[in-house]
Amino acid sequence: MMALRIEDYGLIGNMLSAALVGKNGSIDWLCLPRFDSPACFAALLGTPDNGRWKIAPVDKVVRTRRRYLPDTAILETLFETATGVVTLVDFMPINEGDRHVDLIRIVTGVSGTVEMDMELVLRFENGQAVPWVRRKDYGLSAIAGPNAVELHTALELKGRNMKTFARFSVAAGDSVPMTMSYHPSNEQPHFVRDRSEELDRATTWWREWVKHGSFEDMPDAWRAPVVRSLITLKMLIYAPTGGIVAAPTTSLPEKIGGPRNWDYRYCWLRDSALTLYALLNSGYRQEADDWRQWLLRAVAGAPDQLQIMYGIAGERWLPEFEVPWLKGYERSVPVRIGNDAAGQMQIDVYGELIDTLNAARQAELQPQEEAWRLQKVLLAHLVAAWQTPDRGIWEVRGPARAFTHSRMMAWVAFDRAVICTDRYGLEGPVAKWREVRQQIHDEICTKGFDEKKNSFVQYYGGNTLDASLLLMPQVGFLPADDPRVVGTIAAVERELMHGGLVMRYSTNDTDDGVGGGEGAFLACSFWLADAYVLTGRRQDAYQLFGHLLSLRNELGLLAEEFDTIGRRLLGNFPQAFSHIGLINTAHNLVSAGGPARQRAEKTAPCKPHKVSSDAL
Repeated sequence: MMALRIEDYGLIGNMLSAALVGKNGSIDWLCLPRFDSPACFAALLGTPDNGRWKIAPVDKVVRTRRRYLPDTAILETLFETATGVVTLVDFMPINEGDRHVDLIRIVTGVSGTVEMDMELVLRFENGQAVPWVRRKDYGLSAIAGPNAVELHTALELKGRNMKTFARFSVAAGDSVPMTMSYHPSNEQPHFVRDRSEELDRATTWWREWVKHGSFEDMPDAWRAPVVRSLITLKMLIYAPTGGIVAAPTTSLPEKIGGPRNWDYRYCWLRDSALTLYALLNSGYRQEADDWRQWLLRAVAGAPDQLQIMYGIAGERWLPEFEVPWLKGYERSVPVRIGNDAAGQMQIDVYGELIDTLNAARQAELQPQEEAWRLQKVLLAHLVAAWQTPDRGIWEVRGPARAFTHSRMMAWVAFDRAVICTDRYGLEGPVAKWREVRQQIHDEICTKGFDEKKNSFVQYYGGNTLDASLLLMPQVGFLPADDPRVVGTIAAVERELMHGGLVMRYSTNDTDDGVGGGEGAFLACSFWLADAYVLTGRRQDAYQLFGHLLSLRNELGLLAEEFDTIGRRLLGNFPQAFSHIGLINTAHNLVSAGGPARQRAEKTAPCKPHKVSSDAL
């Protein structure tokens, strides 16, 4: 059976877990009861025998159309056959304060009569464990170890080869609802009584949430992409803690058939500042404050034990292992659970965290003295640690190096601390912070810049490029019109752009310990658009932003990367970092002042630098 493309999926969720629904009516990925729990539908990374729930016409489908109900996370798929038309609505009810995970599917006849098939294959423990299935007067119950699922349906169910089937006809005006509900196997099941009422409640809930956003200045053509990205970001929030997962999936490949397959169902500190800006600029202060509170809880502890990522409740131990019984998306192996990068040293996370807390203070989120005390402890550690070789923003599994971006974000940490003392009268060893800030700045300008390329480079002593250096003017390390910034942008355009999109770095020239190629990293292309805004190249920014919008699937969703040759999405899906980039770039283009991440205070300039005409 031919696998669906990544862009052929849509996302539904309830801020506890999320599911991927294919355009063929098959739910091929679902983890219960949390984003990071083992999957009970894992066909996405294996075969239908690894778990799925498919509802689709028996006869050949002539045309399929998909959409989200406007300003909601409710997915509607329309199937047109030779005998009629039906819609399939998929959603998860929002039960605030209730941690039940329910999945509701409603088939409705639009015209004619359509014969439908339903197939349910439950496989707990990431597609491996076959549950004990019992027939009930309301449908069926399936139990495996600590997990239990109830299927509520009026259909006549049949079982064969450890699968459950039903065939039914839907005429115009008919409605056939089904509900799958999860509960721990040692607890009593709960029941969703009225699916239509739940649909109305979910529709109202999402539309009311969207109304809290601020889009008054957003052009009409951009409002829908921005709102869809915000809804997607909201679906990736784990409501009980406020943590935001990078993606709801694991091991979707960055190159088909390659080994770059990672588990993204965790919360990365590297995303924290850009996430906060996306939420604050869009008017979602509560989500921004919840994210800040999650950060403070997660990172509490010894400063030398600060991690680059944590679990959705702040868990620190995220051991990585391979799942041999799953054959991988389009045979891309290994399939990984957990992420060993959690144990890496990445100096940039100190800057990301402190920049996030500074932005929260600027936005006048509820101040906390505890946050300032934490920053001072982290900075005291960073005074010595910023010179430590690390793995960098891209989590290379090759040699540790003096990555330029890591040192730049260490500079950001001290810079934001100085700003806080000057602007808010907070106490701290500001003279020392100023001294270290200038030391880092001078070192980067000396050791991180390549005269021949007229560009900053990925790491000291190297000559390879890194798209993360596009953030230099955005974080305020150098003015946007500095010749070295302009030169770095030109070098990225020259060496890292392929098919109109930006690669993170050259996998051929950098030993990242993994090997193999990858697609263009979409967040990096949004960063280039932001750099264009800052350097006055607004037309280039508009064109690049428009190109990036065209890469979304018809539901408005983006993955982590894009294959510029195969013209398809790659990597975990949907990817929060890509949608955060979309939101922030839209706001940056609207704002005359450019990116909100720019700093207010100027640092002492680097030593004078002469740019040769040949380099330009």
